[in-house]
Amino acid sequence: MNAVIVDDERLARSELRRLLISHPHIRIIGEATNIIEAQQLIEAEKPELVFLDIQMPGGTGFDLLSNLDHIPQIIFTTAYDTYAMRAFEVNALDYLLKPIEANRLAHALQRVHSKKNHIADVQKSQNTVAQEEKLFIKDGERCWFVAITDIALFESEGNYTRVYFEDQRPLFLRSLNQLEQKLDSSIFIRSSRQHIVNLQFVKQMSSTASGGLELLLKSGQKIEMSRRRATEFKQANRF
Repeated sequence: MNAVIVDDERLARSELRRLLISHPHIRIIGEATNIIEAQQLIEAEKPELVFLDIQMPGGTGFDLLSNLDHIPQIIFTTAYDTYAMRAFEVNALDYLLKPIEANRLAHALQRVHSKKNHIADVQKSQNTVAQEEKLFIKDGERCWFVAITDIALFESEGNYTRVYFEDQRPLFLRSLNQLEQKLDSSIFIRSSRQHIVNLQFVKQMSSTASGGLELLLKSGQKIEMSRRRATEFKQANRF
């Protein structure tokens, strides 16, 4: 498994490399000392796993994740245990407190292995291609990792997008047009300029007097689909 280390401390990077010698299935393909270097490295090399420090010059590990379009598996490494709850709130695979202990690292890597096997088993049973796209959303002091397929609705708010999942409604620093480009069009439909809807969360569709469609979501929300988009949707789905 290809991995990168993101940490501004040279000794911390060296110590992690030393510990990883006992785990030859983890191949370190690069290092970065700040979030700018890290973003360039991750986008270029597309590692499966990132060991990510939180406090760094010029921005935090959370800031880095906010800038990435594709999120690898993340194991946080930090000297500040006050970040622990926040790290798990965003669903990181694990959280390693410096100085990192060999047994804790081994446990974290076992979680990585288990996660990878689970995804492979699901893909094999469903005969699908590997895909577990997630968004990292940072809204104020709160952060989330959320699987794209768990998002019921995207709602435009200027240059931001309101993201609806579970009982959360955070703002995401991406426009609706930017998000639409990375969404699976067989699952997500652009119902209007304001909304993109996950069809898996649509409970009922009904025609409107204007020739559009009204989508009733499982949450009880009602979303209007414009006449033009309704016509395109009906033709594409033989509705």
